[in-house]
Amino acid sequence: MFADLPREDAATLDWLAFEQSGILTTAQATGLLAEGLVRSRIRTGRWRSICRGVLLTGNGRLTRDQQLWVAVLVAGAGAVLAGTTAATEAGVRGLPREPLHVLVPAERRAARTVLRRLPIDMAAVRVHRTSVLPAEHLQVGRPPRTTTARALVDAAGWARDEAQAQEVLAAGCQQRRVLPEELRSVVTVLPRTPRRQLIRQTIEDVAGGAEALSEIDFVRLCRRYGLPRPDLQQRRTDPAGRTRWLDAYWQAYRLHVEIDGAHHMDVRQWAADMRRQNDVWTAGDRILRFPAWLVRTRPAEVAADLRRALTAAGWRPAA
Repeated sequence: MFADLPREDAATLDWLAFEQSGILTTAQATGLLAEGLVRSRIRTGRWRSICRGVLLTGNGRLTRDQQLWVAVLVAGAGAVLAGTTAATEAGVRGLPREPLHVLVPAERRAARTVLRRLPIDMAAVRVHRTSVLPAEHLQVGRPPRTTTARALVDAAGWARDEAQAQEVLAAGCQQRRVLPEELRSVVTVLPRTPRRQLIRQTIEDVAGGAEALSEIDFVRLCRRYGLPRPDLQQRRTDPAGRTRWLDAYWQAYRLHVEIDGAHHMDVRQWAADMRRQNDVWTAGDRILRFPAWLVRTRPAEVAADLRRALTAAGWRPAA
């Protein structure tokens, strides 16, 4: 957005430029100014031609907001921000910022030649087509975008691999930007979305308490190796009265598992982890700790340790 709000008596062009961060289509500009005047402003350098049909009412480098508007306007009528781009605009942190993802109605086709000729200060744009985009999947915004739930489901389907698909869904729920029920309702009306089964299973894992990707991997590990499902993110009060959250806990066997991400290597976090581990042991529970990368890359090894610990605590696998 432009920093300065136009005066109340400002021209329609000024208000439109403000609303669209200074990015206009040629049709918008010539609808408010004479075509010759528009060409003159571009020729003299007051305005800048971004690509065929889109211009900047200024002459500087494109800002992030301006890049988003270029992406939507280049894609044409009915285009909205989508996927990780829309989710990022909704406040979900840690998602890839490029390329910019745009969703258009299935009957439309974006001009590929224009997309290949975007200027160097413009992020790459990836256009997707859909035949299912109900009104309830659209979010009012500038530029317009899909809702956070639709954005995350689309992002999971468009992700480079299954791990990234899970990360996207987990991030949205972990950061409290979307509820599992909202994701479920989106998947229900998208029967042909890529990775639909994986998305549905991930939503159920998140709804069951596994919010971090490492915890989702852990739940699937237990299912795969025939181990009982643990309770996740269980609240516990330590001897000092502080509230603690257990990553995974089998109450019947008093077995507690901590899944450590990279931040646990920090010396201050390490000391806090040791205090929490001591609290668990002195309360009479067993505790196992695994790095998140081990859960993901060597599940059989983790499952073997869990099976021994559960068996020692009295668990017997079903015949």
